[in-house]
Amino acid sequence: MTSWAVFVAEAPDLAVRVRAALNANKHKTLATIRGDGAPRISGIETMVAGDDLWLGSMWQARKAQDLLRDPRFALHSGTIDPGDDPSSWPGEAKLSGRAEAVTDFDRFSAVVPDGSPDSMHLFRLDLLEVVHTGLSPAIDKLVIELWRPGAAVRRFER
Repeated sequence: MTSWAVFVAEAPDLAVRVRAALNANKHKTLATIRGDGAPRISGIETMVAGDDLWLGSMWQARKAQDLLRDPRFALHSGTIDPGDDPSSWPGEAKLSGRAEAVTDFDRFSAVVPDGSPDSMHLFRLDLLEVVHTGLSPAIDKLVIELWRPGAAVRRFER
């Protein structure tokens, strides 16, 4: 599994931008796959703890049931309207991969000390792709950076 720490080690500069985009909003948008194969989007919070990126869910929430059945996910950091100062825009991050349900209480309590496996679901995110969209220094182009495990960061400008 590709942890947050692996991403940071392989793409440290990109990881700083992605973390800023993730931290810009408390709530992110999670895409999961429903039982009938249709997409579902849900609000979610994430956290980096230890070497991993985590998300939690209320017990038996639809998004948790989706991930338990099919662990594929896409996560969007959300975006902020830069208003009159585009240079302050942190950009937006999009991550995808597989969510691993954590049921080992010792590992669980190390991440969420006030939670319990009986009150919520906790998932560790296995990252298969991370994208950051931001602005060029001249603020005249979108800059898209793409990372996949074991590969160099690819950069596109539009």
